[in-house]
Amino acid sequence: MDISPLAHDGDTSLLEGVVALENAVNATDSPWVHDQTLEGLIGYLRHGWDGEAPELHVGVLDGRVVATGNVHVSEWDNLDLAWLGVQVHPDLRRRGLGTLMWAHVSKRAADLGRSKVGADAWDGTGGEPFANTQGLVRKSQSINRRQHLEDLDLDEVRSLRDAAAEAASAYELVRIEGRTPDELLPAMSDMVASINDAPLDDLEIEDEVFPPERIRSYEDAQIAQDHRLYRVLARHRDTGELAGHTVVAVEAARPAIGHQHDTTVVRTHRGHRLGLLLKADMNLWLAETEPALRTVDTWNAESNDHMISVNETLHYRWMGRGLEMQP
Repeated sequence: MDISPLAHDGDTSLLEGVVALENAVNATDSPWVHDQTLEGLIGYLRHGWDGEAPELHVGVLDGRVVATGNVHVSEWDNLDLAWLGVQVHPDLRRRGLGTLMWAHVSKRAADLGRSKVGADAWDGTGGEPFANTQGLVRKSQSINRRQHLEDLDLDEVRSLRDAAAEAASAYELVRIEGRTPDELLPAMSDMVASINDAPLDDLEIEDEVFPPERIRSYEDAQIAQDHRLYRVLARHRDTGELAGHTVVAVEAARPAIGHQHDTTVVRTHRGHRLGLLLKADMNLWLAETEPALRTVDTWNAESNDHMISVNETLHYRWMGRGLEMQP
């Protein structure tokens, strides 16, 4: 197997091969996952989550893409950490291709000066046993849930929103479509950082940092990938402090598909049902602005009982368990 890096503007046939590989892997390991597209892959390789593009390494055998390896690093924080990913076509597993790719991306992480690594796997697949052979063990687990909007009773959501608003009468909601206004970015920085309170279980990961430049970079990266961004903020009426937010991205090319990004409430403002208020209001807003939207996916650490309770109140359904692995 020949392994080489592939950029977003690389060989189109190889990029198409990567799309076909990812969809074959998902069909076997996580059939509910939305299909990858060529445009989606190119956009992510160009912009990443928040402007830091991942590396994609492609394994080719007899002219066919049979494996991929990803290397994700950040220059904002966790400067000793690389998050790696390996995929092998389901028809060609257990032939040593994954081991070859893992060795390749591990060396790449070391070359980048990263002494710690991590990887993801779906529970119940061959991902965890493979990671175990590479010296990684389960350190945390998260649940992928999906909200099916055609089954959602908006009258019920409105009732939940209104009841939560009564409990949170000291707060007002602010809806932002697209980029956050410049004047709000400094206050956003402290508020967004409260996501670090989410459970990490046994993962060795440092707190992330969110200066205004990173928030803007995240928004720019998402919009550049043709995602429509919606953010609802909770702001304390008396002090003007930002108390929490929730963010959803909708794919413009596939407007039936939405992705829940961060939802968090600042510790000093908890206990007022803000999490439910924010997410219920988001549902009502999206019903107005995104009539074609059919699903919204979210992830939570399985130990995050509070946010799971909020999501289940809003009828998110369990889809699959993801595992986070480290040595």
